[in-house]
Amino acid sequence: MKFHGMKGQDIEKVLNTDFSNGLTNSDAKKRVKQHGYNELDEGEKQSALLLFFSQFKDFMVLVLLGAVLISGLLGEYIDAIAIIAIIILNGFLGFFQERKAEKSLQALKELSAPSVMVMREGEWEKIPSKELVPGDVVKFSSGDRIGADVRVIESKSLEIEESALTGESLPVAKTTEPLEKDNIGMGDMENMAFMGTMVTRGSGIGVVVGTGMKTAMGQIADLLQNAETMITPLQRKLQQLGKILIIVAILLTILVVFVGVIQGNDLYTMFLAGVSLAVAAIPEGLPAIVTVALSLGVQRMIKKNAIVRKLPAVETLGCASVICSDKTGTMTQNKMTVTHLWSGGITWRVDGVGYNPYGSFYRGEHERPVDVNREKSVQQMLMFGMLCNHAVLKEKAKNDYIVDGDPTEGALLVAAMKAGYKREGLLQQYQIVQEFPFDSTRKLMSIIVKDQSGRQFIVTKGAPDVMIGISESILWDGKRQNFSVDRKNDVQTAINELASKALRTIAIGFKEVPAKTLILDEKEAEKDLIFIGLQGMIDPPRPEVKQAVKECKEAGIKTVMITGDHLITAKAIATQLGILTKNKRVLDGNALSKMSVDELEEVVDDVAVFARVSPEHKLKIVRAFQDRGHIVAMTGDGVNDAPAIKTADIGVAMGITGTDVAKEASALVLLDDNFATIKTAIKEGRNIYENVRKFIRYLLASNVGEILVMLFAMLLALPLPLVPIQILWVNLVTDGLPAMALGLDQPEGDVMKRSPRNPKEGIFARGLGWKVISRGFLIGIATLIAFMIALNHNPDHLAYAQTVAFATLVMAQLIHVFDCRSEKSIFARNPFGNMYLVWAVISSVVLMFVVIYYPPLQPIFHTVSILAKDWLMIFGLAAAPTFLLAGTFLARKRK
Repeated sequence: MKFHGMKGQDIEKVLNTDFSNGLTNSDAKKRVKQHGYNELDEGEKQSALLLFFSQFKDFMVLVLLGAVLISGLLGEYIDAIAIIAIIILNGFLGFFQERKAEKSLQALKELSAPSVMVMREGEWEKIPSKELVPGDVVKFSSGDRIGADVRVIESKSLEIEESALTGESLPVAKTTEPLEKDNIGMGDMENMAFMGTMVTRGSGIGVVVGTGMKTAMGQIADLLQNAETMITPLQRKLQQLGKILIIVAILLTILVVFVGVIQGNDLYTMFLAGVSLAVAAIPEGLPAIVTVALSLGVQRMIKKNAIVRKLPAVETLGCASVICSDKTGTMTQNKMTVTHLWSGGITWRVDGVGYNPYGSFYRGEHERPVDVNREKSVQQMLMFGMLCNHAVLKEKAKNDYIVDGDPTEGALLVAAMKAGYKREGLLQQYQIVQEFPFDSTRKLMSIIVKDQSGRQFIVTKGAPDVMIGISESILWDGKRQNFSVDRKNDVQTAINELASKALRTIAIGFKEVPAKTLILDEKEAEKDLIFIGLQGMIDPPRPEVKQAVKECKEAGIKTVMITGDHLITAKAIATQLGILTKNKRVLDGNALSKMSVDELEEVVDDVAVFARVSPEHKLKIVRAFQDRGHIVAMTGDGVNDAPAIKTADIGVAMGITGTDVAKEASALVLLDDNFATIKTAIKEGRNIYENVRKFIRYLLASNVGEILVMLFAMLLALPLPLVPIQILWVNLVTDGLPAMALGLDQPEGDVMKRSPRNPKEGIFARGLGWKVISRGFLIGIATLIAFMIALNHNPDHLAYAQTVAFATLVMAQLIHVFDCRSEKSIFARNPFGNMYLVWAVISSVVLMFVVIYYPPLQPIFHTVSILAKDWLMIFGLAAAPTFLLAGTFLARKRK
């Protein structure tokens, strides 16, 4: 269908829709079944079967399969079957780990998908864009991503950037008129908006005409077929570590085989032992465990209202040293309430709670309410504040109101409702002819209205300092006066007085223009105004933010407030929250504009508040902090915030007020727009990295212990303490389950009292390398001692000594896993603080007893039943490595 050439009523008929009320919910469900979801077909995903078989491509698994073949040829069928069983079990473990990671990342992708405002049954509601169907009526404004192919039916200064489709870099102004030409290119369809393009200016309403693969984007969907797999710096480091370990493992295998053969052991046994040790030396599950740990951490963050869009951000969060945060809505409640009015030298107080539209007005400090409708200037200020406004007040429950739209506009709306005004009534008196939307550069919004007698007015609201500059007169004592220097000083004094109460001020102005005058642009409209007065509103701080700022400070993270508000307002709120202290500075937008990045860099560490700044300043602030060596988290919600969000080490977008442009540029989205959530995300990010370090420490120390016990035994000309199948069992069961459980460990109590981690820090920093080697050495020695004692007591019963060594190694590793939960010692944390780990250890112990005492498994694993008295020695030697080092730590602590 050529919707670009059709009139509105024809489109309604063809799509069987209603532009005034939209579709019904039942009709929308039917159309989803008919047309499918509004999403592009993805490339073919790897099937579960292929994913399972891919687990056996690993080099060491292929070597093990070679060992199975050799075992079979030599008639060692039990060994061959046991090794195959372990390989298959290992394959299943890897398969489930990867599936878990894949599902977690898919859930993450769905959560971070764009949403749209759609008209359903006469009400505007927000839905995921994939639920759009042909015939849906949608609205969009600056910063939004168009969710489907849309025919524009209403445009207010609407401009859309379509370079992704047309290659045209300049935004295209959109109209609503039908286009008569037949053969018209996509770039010339001025009444169409296409899926995937961005609104850069103004607002509009449209009807969906194409979804999914039937959109213009669908025609080039092959460009999006294969989503890029995210790999984090940590995973890259671990891949490099894996390559090093493979080389080490191969060298150790050759050494073990060579020494064993020289000492008279048969080649087959030594080859199998060498391969088993190589498998033990390479923690092949490490990348999968890291992915699962990261994705599970991401799932925990989602429960705490933070969506991680880019996986590397999880690691970077732990390094953050500066948080540059918006004030409004992030540090405050985003429930703006007008508490004071000022006009003509007189101040009025307004009472009421939040968005509840009931309240009274008081003149000055009087205690008795007054009727503000008798005050013409106040009446005009409230009335014009309601007209020049897009916010809608909704009653969610009895006496529980929410604002759909900008909170500042919501405050103006509610203030006018307290005086008895209703928008429906005002729109009968005044017809809105034209609108010049709010722009962060102009800091103004204007409308042109016509009253019932045909008179035409321009109404403007915006930043008081800008309004002073574009006004030529002022209402004073109900009369129009010249806006003299004295009067401007009076206004400035009023602004300062309101700001000192931490109030944000919005100025209202107007002028009459001759009827039928055509105003071409905002410059012409926004000049020579009559200044009516000020509305002072407050957005109270969120109660949890002060504690969050304090915890960030203890964690070595500096909190910086960035706001477009007046300097005095910003100071008042920042002081309340503990951000602005005596030795910190405040910079305003004017001073910032005059400074170069280098000049800002010299003072930026001393600045706690940036006030009166525009979004363009944010990029300069980010770069100045980064040049000082900081890892910067930057919050934002608007289109103009996107460059700073993208440049920051951790870009943070608002989930409620944020535009799609800001969200796409970000690494983290706050579902509740709350500063405290950033602190929570940083805490979680630090914990995820620490958990990765924990299971690296556990796996490698365990593997070092396994290698050393075999190597030392051979160097001492002893028999093999462990048979190959036992090594493979330990590698699968004892290493796998507890390592996974460590990835679910809760943060240590002091995780937010440590300084931020250096992003260049290696995996083995902070003594981890020494802990791996020393613990591994002691585990190996303890296992070897247990083997030698058992062998000495009964030299003719090698299988008994090997079973004792096997039990000691398993128990030493399972005790050591609790030591890995803390950088300090096993005594630093409650062992029952991670019940996943407790159950993983219990299950490993149970499986060990089954292998040792269950007769059908004894010949497979070369084990025999151990006497009760020997368990005392096994537990004592297994606990020695951990408790010996813990005792050393406690002794040092006492000193």
